[in-house]
This record gives sequence, structure tokens and C-alpha cells, in this order.
Amino acid sequence: MSQGKSRALSPEELTAFGEAVDALQKRAIADVGERDARYIRRLIRVQQYMEVVGRGLLFIGVFPPAWILGTVLLGVAKILENMEIGHNVMHGQYDFMNEPALRGATYEWDIVGTSDNWRESHNYKHHSYTNIKGLDDDVGYGLLRLFPEQRWHFSYLFQSVFAVLLALLFQWGVAIQELQLGKVAKGRKSWPQLKEELRPLWKKTRRQLLKDYVFFPLLAGPFFLTVFSGNLVANLIRNLWTFMIIFCGHFTADAEVFERSVLDNESRAEWYLRQLRGSSNLSGGKLFHILSGNLSHQIEHHMFPTVPAHRYEEMSVELRAICQKFGQHYNTGSLPRQFGQVVWRILRHSLPSAAPRPRPLVQ
Repeated sequence: MSQGKSRALSPEELTAFGEAVDALQKRAIADVGERDARYIRRLIRVQQYMEVVGRGLLFIGVFPPAWILGTVLLGVAKILENMEIGHNVMHGQYDFMNEPALRGATYEWDIVGTSDNWRESHNYKHHSYTNIKGLDDDVGYGLLRLFPEQRWHFSYLFQSVFAVLLALLFQWGVAIQELQLGKVAKGRKSWPQLKEELRPLWKKTRRQLLKDYVFFPLLAGPFFLTVFSGNLVANLIRNLWTFMIIFCGHFTADAEVFERSVLDNESRAEWYLRQLRGSSNLSGGKLFHILSGNLSHQIEHHMFPTVPAHRYEEMSVELRAICQKFGQHYNTGSLPRQFGQVVWRILRHSLPSAAPRPRPLVQ
């Protein structure tokens, strides 16, 4: 089903759509409690165990099977910490537990970028202005043209190379995103301001680099290079996986981009509709959803960012029925299918193309 199969809603339908989605969210929030606390505590224990075992195996990684298994376990542990734990905790999904270690406003994750920058660029900007051209920095990350509505210029001819580099170095892309370096280049942001913003980032980056590439390798003594290389590849595994999952969330063939005018008197129901049409899901099993941080349910995440993400799968059943009732396309597909569409967008829109006419959300 293409975006054209989503029809514009009448004012009455829009109100009813918003009320149905609101009711779904309220029921989920009212049920949040011990079940969710048990889930996150258990997941944290699993993640910590995997990291300890992975790092331990790398200490004897001179034996190839131990190095491979240790690297994979450490890579998966980093994925779990970043996606199903860190990302969701920082959205405040577990604030109800009143545990300092799981407080969304102060959680610091295992990545070179600071959590404060992420909370600003992602929790606030991206979730408020999802897929709005010129306001949501996640639309192309300042490097890529992913929609024909974005103005083309010569540098986009090389964006397939930029995309590969961004995938390999994704944690670094996340780290510098909120610095908005393009504004510095255009003279819209001063160098002293940039220097001040770099201080906490440099402190966090230095700590991460010392941990993965100095401290743990030195602990291994003669196996320094074995641990160093294992940590490097584990970070690479995490970078590639998070890039793939996150890009599938908003850049598939049926995902839409919006003009700033959609914000004019935007109602809550219209905001829900924009999250729906600008997002896309991934189908898969329970383990896949956990490893994706449940961003495989990107639609649900954007509609209900403060609901514990492990609930999205069950919520998706009712949300999909609501979408069907109101004639709205629920964009989902397998990882190969959805990521293939992302790759197509990267290649196709590296070349000039005319912008289509905007489609109304409401009649």
C-alpha cells in the first residue's frame, strides 16, 4: 500500500481518530507498573552479564573463537544498552520507578555523544518536529537528501559515500548533531559558542575512548591489541545496526516529509497523524524487537514516547485497527524490504528531482 492509500480526514473523522489514539495511550499509561519494572531490571542484568562475559572473552581473545564470541557479545551488549535501555530510559519511560539510575533527565549512556545533546536533538526537536523540513535535523542529518522536497545541490551526488561513512561512524554523527556545524560554516553561530558547546562533548568522548581503547586493552597486558580490536569491532557492530534501524524509521518509500505550515494551529490529532505518516515500522519476532530498542515500532514510539517500549507490540494491534478504520496507511515491512527502500532513497535523491505537491492531512 502506498502513501496515496492514506486519505485526508474530515474534521469529524480527525477528532474521532485523535480520541481513539488518546484512549489507547491512556489505557497503557494507567497499566504501567511492576510488570514494566521487572522487565527493565531483568534486561539490565542480561545486558551487564553479556558485557562482562564479552570483555572477559576478549582477554583470552588470542584464541579466535573466544575473540569472535567476545566481540559479538560486547557488540550486542552495546546495542541493548543504547537502544532498549538508554534510549527508552531517556524518554522517561521508567521515571515512575523513582530510581536515580533510571531517571530519564540524568541517564548517561555508553556512547561518545552526551545524553544532554541527545535529549535536545532527539527527545525535543525530532519528536516535536518529526519529518518537518528545516526543523527536524534527522531529515538527512545535514548530509543526505532523502526526499525530493529537499533542495538539491551538487554535493548530494556523493551522498552514497557520505551514507556509508555515517553508518560506520554513527555514534560520532549522533555526538556532533546538536552542535549544528552547518550554522558555524554559514556564520550563523559563533566559534566561541561552538567552543563552549564542545567542552562537555570532549569530556564524554575522552572518557569513552579511554575506556574502550586504553583502559580495557591495558588490563589485558600482552593481549592489548586483541582487546583493542574487539572493542573497535563491537562499536562498529553497534554503529551499523543502529544506523540501519533508525534510518528505517522515517526514510522508507511511504514515509512523508512535511512543510513548516503543518504546525499552524496543529491539533493533537493532527500531530498523531503526522507521526503516523512520517514513520515506518519493521516486522519481526520478539528478540528482533528487543535488539531494535522496539524502534521496530517507530509509529507507536512516536505516538507514545513515554510508554515503556516493550508494550508497543501489543499496542500496535489496536493502533493498526484504528488506522484501518480511518483509512490511514500503517507503514510496516521486513527489515530487508524497508532498508532496501532507504538505500533506494539515498541513491535516487542524490540526483536532481522535482518536489511533489504536498498532500493534505485533513480535508
